[in-house]
Amino acid sequence: MMETLNTTLFLLINATPASPDWLIRLAVFIARDMISIVPLLAVALWLWGPRQQISTQRHLVIKLTVAMAVSLVVSWGLGLAFPHPRPFAEGIGYQWLHHSADDSFPSDHGTVIFTFAIAFLFWHRVWSGIFMLILGCAIAWSRVYLGIHWPMDMVGGFLVGLLACLSSQILWPGPGIKLFRIVQRLYRLCFSALINKGWVRD
Repeated sequence: MMETLNTTLFLLINATPASPDWLIRLAVFIARDMISIVPLLAVALWLWGPRQQISTQRHLVIKLTVAMAVSLVVSWGLGLAFPHPRPFAEGIGYQWLHHSADDSFPSDHGTVIFTFAIAFLFWHRVWSGIFMLILGCAIAWSRVYLGIHWPMDMVGGFLVGLLACLSSQILWPGPGIKLFRIVQRLYRLCFSALINKGWVRD
């Protein structure tokens, strides 16, 4: 029954030769390039920001890093435990973006962007979390629309992201704080020249 629902939803979302060319191009951009906001925003939060908020931002970055590590390990394990071919590997629907025919569940893109979004919802601000969730849904839609993922791959990525953020919150009082202090010391050592020039925050 779940497979039937998965296929039905996929065929409802997947682009066809009759789909607008501009929408396919937009989906390709979202599917391939929008994920770059994750490392860029994490670096920006660590290096810059109001002085009174920089410590809170850096706590968020380390919490997010821990959550991301957990989510990618869990995603890798689920991929091994529950291998599932991509739609085009089964000859279902239309493929509009090149991708290797590896296992699709859960989606790595979905796992990363939803971990990021849930982290912002938990530890940053509600509005930023909602914005990132909307972006996550756009990425999820685009990768199904282009025929390289099933809808359930994205649901799996969301659930893995949620589990990873909960795990990071549990780990934070002990290992998380220690990791933060280590990274903070390394940062100050490696970036001392830029800190002294005022180009990045201490």
